[in-house]
Amino acid sequence: MSTALWVLVAVVGLLVVLGVMMIGVYNRLVSLRNRVREAWSQVDVQLRRRYDLIPNLVETVKGYAAHERETLENVIKARQMAIDASTVEEQQKAENFLTQTLRSIFALAEAYPNLKADENFRMLQEELAATENKIAFARQRYNALVQQYQTLKQSFPANMIGGMWPDEQFFEVEEQTVREAPRVEFTR
Repeated sequence: MSTALWVLVAVVGLLVVLGVMMIGVYNRLVSLRNRVREAWSQVDVQLRRRYDLIPNLVETVKGYAAHERETLENVIKARQMAIDASTVEEQQKAENFLTQTLRSIFALAEAYPNLKADENFRMLQEELAATENKIAFARQRYNALVQQYQTLKQSFPANMIGGMWPDEQFFEVEEQTVREAPRVEFTR
């Protein structure tokens, strides 16, 4: 065999190996992107559950604190903003605002002892607190997958094809919101 033939075989072999590597990288990017999207859908499910609880909470509070109209309207407005959000960034802003307005409802419970003692209000508080925990878990999983996806996209050799793919956004909450998450307190 001549040297030219060996060089040709080596070049073809190298191209095949590179092709197989690129197919593997491409498939891994597709898999991670799909996992990110699935994780976002889980965040969305928990957020929708939260949104479904809010009207019941507002109605319960109305019965005890009807003259706190502005607070209740802010909660309803924040809920609608969160429902209408279409991007992760919009959702992030809306969720931060919604959490702040929900905090104001729970502050009302301190001013209205009968509301604080209401069984329905306490049940809703408990369910909302459980939902907040589920949202936090789903958000953590989503962000971990986004991190993996972004890291793969930026790593060699994936960065050769990953640059054509859109970035995924992290879903973060304001640091203050995390420290001051709604607390559920029961008095007996």
